[in-house]
Amino acid sequence: MRRRLLAVLMVLMGAAALLLSLPLANSYANGRTEHLLLQRRSEAVRFADLAGRVRTDADRAELSAEIRRYAELYEAAVTVVDTAGRTVARAGPGDPTSAVPGEGAARDRALTGRSTEHLPTIRPWGPDTVVLAEPVGQDERVSGAVVLAVPTDGARHDVAARWSLIAGGAVAAFAAAALVAVGIARWLMRPVRDLDRAVAGLTSGSMKARAVSDTGPPELRSLRQHFNAMAEAMADSIGRQRDFVADASHQLRNPLATLVLQLENVEPHITPGPGRAEHARALDEAERLEELLDGLLALARVESGTTEPVEHDVSQTVRNRVAAWTPVFRDAGLQLTASGVPDGLRARAVPDATGRILDSLLDNAAKFVPSGGHVRVHAAREDDEVLLRVTDDGPGVPEEQVVLLTRRFARAPEHQNIPGTGLGLAIAEEIARLSGGRLTAARNTPHGLAVELRLPSC
Repeated sequence: MRRRLLAVLMVLMGAAALLLSLPLANSYANGRTEHLLLQRRSEAVRFADLAGRVRTDADRAELSAEIRRYAELYEAAVTVVDTAGRTVARAGPGDPTSAVPGEGAARDRALTGRSTEHLPTIRPWGPDTVVLAEPVGQDERVSGAVVLAVPTDGARHDVAARWSLIAGGAVAAFAAAALVAVGIARWLMRPVRDLDRAVAGLTSGSMKARAVSDTGPPELRSLRQHFNAMAEAMADSIGRQRDFVADASHQLRNPLATLVLQLENVEPHITPGPGRAEHARALDEAERLEELLDGLLALARVESGTTEPVEHDVSQTVRNRVAAWTPVFRDAGLQLTASGVPDGLRARAVPDATGRILDSLLDNAAKFVPSGGHVRVHAAREDDEVLLRVTDDGPGVPEEQVVLLTRRFARAPEHQNIPGTGLGLAIAEEIARLSGGRLTAARNTPHGLAVELRLPSC
């Protein structure tokens, strides 16, 4: 957003600089052209006055000498013609037989008694020569015309120099405005970026994330205060909710443990018959409830997010957990292998995140993969992440149920009789999220389930 804001400001300032400098440059060119016209017109008037007083050869010689000196001094071509357009006197560079562009029109206008009032605007690239004419005599007594073909080298040089100054000033003003724009954009965007970081922190589960920047416009400072108040209220509400779950689970565990113990003590005194079967079911439900409370407590501890991510060795953790679970899988008639686990895989996550998540994934595989199945654990580095993948060749789950695997208490209908609470993958996903990673599940090919854990690598 900062780049876009700067781009908009730069475009606006560039347009403003052009809109100011172009009229100024054009105004100077027009003024310099007018100045040249006034200068040369006064001289043409003097030559016309001399030509109007020509009566003798001496007068003609004086006129010729005057225009020759002028032509040598200013390198301009001066031509005096009569009413028929015949040349009376001429001096200066150029071919007398070839006319300068615009000379005929200026001469004809002067022969009708009208002076040249406008010249083409002089710019650095041209024109090289301008023509102006002055009638000899007045009104119906016009007896000829004086035509000046004036080079514009000096005027074009002046225009080019002034335009260079204007361009330099525009560039300097634009550079100064750009520096101001950068400062303004930084001033405006600093609280926005701070709010963005705080929102990202809250999204990732860090309830302590707050906007700390106290700069920017009053509206953004007010927004920061309201955002922090909202974050405080949300963190307080979530904290109370988690505390309630943890406290309720903890308080229920003691009477539930007592109940289980009492049920176990009563069992020897129950005579064989329907009562013993009902007692066994009650004991199973009590133990299942105890396991559920343990899962809720574990989830509450994970969601509290009180621990900070640390660096740990993923390679060694995977080998240790696979070695620990291998006897369990062997007893269940399953094969557990770890392939492609290179040395030196290190990730940044909450303490023992890899081990806890891998325990949950292997526990699920041991429960749901039928005897004779094969479970594979694979770990590798991909770009700036560490990938841990657990796949099996069991029956898997239907496509529409894959997205439900990481939801709390979600269990497929056909797995209702298998021990478990439906919290294992939910806890694993929460640990992955708090570690800055993610946990995803998908169907394995040709059948089975594949679960991937991705953590930031070190």
